[in-house]
Amino acid sequence: MAIDKGHRFGIDFDDAFPQGLVMVGEVSPDNEYQSREDRAANRPVRQRVDELTGKRQWKVMVTDPAETRAKRASFEITLLADVQPVPTTSEALPGMRPIELDGLTAEPRVAGQGEFKYQSYVFRATGFKQATSSAKPSRSGGSGETPKAA
Repeated sequence: MAIDKGHRFGIDFDDAFPQGLVMVGEVSPDNEYQSREDRAANRPVRQRVDELTGKRQWKVMVTDPAETRAKRASFEITLLADVQPVPTTSEALPGMRPIELDGLTAEPRVAGQGEFKYQSYVFRATGFKQATSSAKPSRSGGSGETPKAA
C-alpha cells in the first residue's frame, strides 16, 4: 500500500499536544510571496488558498510546553477557514493564550539539512475548540510535537 506524498493524517489534539498549546500573538492571513516589482506596481496581496480544501489559509504562532528542545518548541500552524478564526480563550499573559484546535491534521515532512535531518510535521486545523476549562491537567507521555529526532 502506497501513501501519496502530502497525505494529511487526522489526529486528536490531545494525542498530538498532551499539555496543550499556547498561542503567541494573533491569527494573521497567510499571504503569497510578493516580489519587489509586484509591490512597486501596487499589485494586490493575495491570501493563500489550500489546494485540497479550497479554504483560505491563516497562520498562528504557537508554543508546545511539552517540547524539551527550545528551537523546536515554537512553530506556525496553518488554519484553514473561509473567515479568520477567533480564539475562544482569554489571554493568560499579554499576547499569550492557551488554545485547543479543532479538525487537526498532521503531514509528515523531513526537516533540517545535510546530516542533521529529522522527522517533522506540518500541522493544519480548521479552527479553535470551545474553551472547556481554564486549566488543563498535565498528562505524562511523549509530546507528539512537530519535530522528532530520527
